[in-house]
Amino acid sequence: MWQRLLLRLLVALSAIASIGGFLWMTFAPPPGMKATKDGVPYLTPPVIHPISGETVPVETLVTHYKGGK
Repeated sequence: MWQRLLLRLLVALSAIASIGGFLWMTFAPPPGMKATKDGVPYLTPPVIHPISGETVPVETLVTHYKGGK
């Protein structure tokens, strides 16, 4: 009887911790999850090169104009 109660308590605590962590990362993510080290936001779509028409990642453009490799 008490084993079942302890198991339900463990399941409830695990569910609360999982849902709480998910909500915390959704509404108040740490700064490292919002943008790259160069300031490019994650999930940014690639841009289209005006001459060739191919897509170029924004991170490549930022490193090019900053003078990086």
